Amino acid sequence: MKISASILFILLVAIPVSPQQASNWRNYTDMKNVQSIISTANNIWAATSGGGFQYLNTDSNFKTLHKSDGLNGINLTAVTVDNEGKVWFGSAEGVIDVYNPSDNSVKSILDIYNSDKSSKQINELRTSGDTIFVSTNFGISLINSKNLFFYDTFFKFGSFPSNIQVNSTNKLNLIYACTSEGIAIQKDGATNLSAPESWNVYTTSDGLPSNYANKLIQYNNSIIAATSSGVAIFNGITWQNFLPQVTGNVNDILAINDTLFILSNNIIYVYSNGSIVKNYSLNASAVELAYSNSLGLLAASTNGIIEVYNTSSNNSIAPNSPATNQFPSLAIDNNGILWCASGTDVTGKGFYKYDKNTWTNYNTSNTPGLLTNSFHVVYSAPDNSTYFGNWGRGYIKIQNNSIATFYANTGMQGILTDTTFLVTTGLSVDSKNNLWVLNYSAADLKPLNMLSTDSSWYHFHVPSTGNQYIEKYYNLAVDQYDTKWFCSTDPNRTGLYYFNENKTYDDPTDDKYGYLTTSDGLNSNTINCIVVDDRGDLWVGTNLGVNVISNTVSIVTNATPQLSITSVFTLRQQSINCIAVDPINHKWVGTNQGLLLVNSDGSELLAAFNSKNSPLLSDQITSITVDQNTGTVYVGTDQGLTSFQTPAIKPQDSFTKLFIYPSPFVLKNQNNNLTIDGLIKDSEIKILSITGKLIKDFSSPGGRVAYWDGTDSNGNLVNSGIYLIVAFDKDGNNVFTGKIAVLR
Repeated sequence: MKISASILFILLVAIPVSPQQASNWRNYTDMKNVQSIISTANNIWAATSGGGFQYLNTDSNFKTLHKSDGLNGINLTAVTVDNEGKVWFGSAEGVIDVYNPSDNSVKSILDIYNSDKSSKQINELRTSGDTIFVSTNFGISLINSKNLFFYDTFFKFGSFPSNIQVNSTNKLNLIYACTSEGIAIQKDGATNLSAPESWNVYTTSDGLPSNYANKLIQYNNSIIAATSSGVAIFNGITWQNFLPQVTGNVNDILAINDTLFILSNNIIYVYSNGSIVKNYSLNASAVELAYSNSLGLLAASTNGIIEVYNTSSNNSIAPNSPATNQFPSLAIDNNGILWCASGTDVTGKGFYKYDKNTWTNYNTSNTPGLLTNSFHVVYSAPDNSTYFGNWGRGYIKIQNNSIATFYANTGMQGILTDTTFLVTTGLSVDSKNNLWVLNYSAADLKPLNMLSTDSSWYHFHVPSTGNQYIEKYYNLAVDQYDTKWFCSTDPNRTGLYYFNENKTYDDPTDDKYGYLTTSDGLNSNTINCIVVDDRGDLWVGTNLGVNVISNTVSIVTNATPQLSITSVFTLRQQSINCIAVDPINHKWVGTNQGLLLVNSDGSELLAAFNSKNSPLLSDQITSITVDQNTGTVYVGTDQGLTSFQTPAIKPQDSFTKLFIYPSPFVLKNQNNNLTIDGLIKDSEIKILSITGKLIKDFSSPGGRVAYWDGTDSNGNLVNSGIYLIVAFDKDGNNVFTGKIAVLR
């Protein structure tokens, strides 16, 4: 019986997730794209495309809020604070999150998110008494701020079409709605606002400069509206142009005492005493204004919150974060530093690193020597050098905080139509620490290149290309026999290539090479990733699952290689984007439907994470890397980066001391675990009573850490007392003990 991919994934995500496999989740996103702000007495709250943050005026500190902190919304588009101090965030997906600073809790309102509306974005949240006015892409909803219940939702305003986009709602003496079709005003005395006839509607035929209205406020006893073609004033019957000097799209207007601030893209006009007295030019496109007693006028922009009165110094407010939410490639160096690529062509924003505390962003503006910002692939070598492949300008090497560029000095040729356009799509070292570089499209038909340890360059033709001009080479991996594996998406010869120069760099006669396709047993010729695991097996991720290629030694030992190509059943029909190997040889697999964990040979699916059952920011996984020394897994998605802790930590070489915690170990109905740290590879564990009676024995996962759930061999919780923990290798030659007090 065949199982469809959609049914298969439902089965996968139904697998229970063990806290041992993932804990301490954290999200990392670019928080400079601020889409809405509100200022209170001592702080500013911001909604960004990467989550929310609070800026404390008193000490200039930040508090960030992500999905890992309890939010359900990701791309936040609106924010307000209610009369009890709770902070309301609205998102592009229709989720409303209510954060309570007093107890650090989050409650999510999912009615709009779960509705049948085709477009659910929250465009504005506004507090009026105990009511939150929610302006959406389909109308207006009213929510009780105390109990979070909906009062009502209005879809139809006068003669306007149903379910129109409402950009802003303001309750003055009446309710005013700014929509994509014009302005709707509650009729005086009307109470049934769900009835279309309860609204008067106004368009350009009534004097509005545009039907697209962004915001409406009261200023000096007049009603002023911001539209996509300037500002208008209402005389009670019709609208008239106001401030003809402002003709473009007016994103926001704000009245502070007798001063009116008008925001038009990146220009702020200041109107007072009947005329425009000043204007400010911002260094970024802005969408919303706010006023702080301590900081003055503020603008929500694509470059953080701008302090308008300090624009000369380009002062902007945003928490430390990665440069973008793009993570096409990740790598961890020996010091535990995370390095991230950003993208190709114009999408690239340089590269960034994370030292577990701070993000540092590198680009052509702040880093001399970088030729472009298009760094799309990263590799960290055993000698702690980090390499970034560039889309068009070769690659760079980072070592000891020094950056070296390899471009015209490589001897490599770029694409056929412009040999100076040199794209590096893969980097790796072999057993001799020679650096191998994969060329995306080599005009000289030499896609593989090697920089030896004595700084000599060698360029290799790959006969298995059929002597054709092949382009779109990706995914370089070097196995333990120094065979280079890579793939091409060129329609002329799509598939998997291997090449081994047999350590004679100038003699092509003994080169070993080959080309594998579906006819050789691959699931598909569309290959998205290639990794070598701890056993030396090659894992090949395709758009139709994973193949494992073993016996790769036969490439260098046999005249005719005897490769074994199998398909991983647990990952069948999945489109595989990336694979990472952890210290116990488990595989973390990224797909377009979430993140999967399989055991060493792929025969068992251990866990399945997605954006609904975990703090993952998106189901589209773009990259994965594992910190071997801490067990931290970093997962790049199209919405940002997520990390979490796992017990898969590189084991000790020998027993020195067991770290057993928490101490004492308080049993809580099997909902907690005792951590046993300091193990060697594939340790065996025995739990003994103080009299030497065997309570339980089990194998460790294989790394430095194992867990005991406080049960005996029959699955029953043990009694209070002192217990001995005995750890040893499989041969019983290395033994170490510890003890723990258990309280039940």
